[in-house]
Amino acid sequence: MNLSTKVVEILSPEELRRTVTRLASQIIERTRDLSQLALLGIYTRGVPLAELLARQIEVLEGVSPDVGALDITFYRDDLDKISLRTPARTDIPFDLTGKTVVLVDDVIFKGRTIRAALNAVNEYGRPEVIRLAVLVDRGHREVPIHPDFVGKKLPTAKEEIVKVYFQDTDGRDAVELIGD
Repeated sequence: MNLSTKVVEILSPEELRRTVTRLASQIIERTRDLSQLALLGIYTRGVPLAELLARQIEVLEGVSPDVGALDITFYRDDLDKISLRTPARTDIPFDLTGKTVVLVDDVIFKGRTIRAALNAVNEYGRPEVIRLAVLVDRGHREVPIHPDFVGKKLPTAKEEIVKVYFQDTDGRDAVELIGD
């Protein structure tokens, strides 16, 4: 970041906690059988968000949903345009067949990550239904994908960056908008 970069807090720790609770409640309301619910966090920040949602669903309903982690690196159609990174390990220790799967990501932007995640899910079974939960929807889609559960809609300029921080992975809870 340069000296003129502006950082604006979008969600405080308390607002982030309330947003996660609201998302968990929405998932509960739309899920017919919570025993068949599986949350798949998309690396990187979707994984801790899925874990937070699972804990909140357990608090609210006494049911602990299955939680997995999905790496979509090799399913992307834009590998030539994104920075290189070491793929994480997909960890789905259960069959997805017949499940209500909720893909979980921190921020939805162009939609390409979610398109890749949908392709990746097919390797792990055939869910009854796949839904999408995101903490922040910043618009600017390039593919026709729309989340079912949204914590915060945040209109942004394409060049701005939305950063999500979680206590367990980053030492603090926050959502920030970074731009010039």
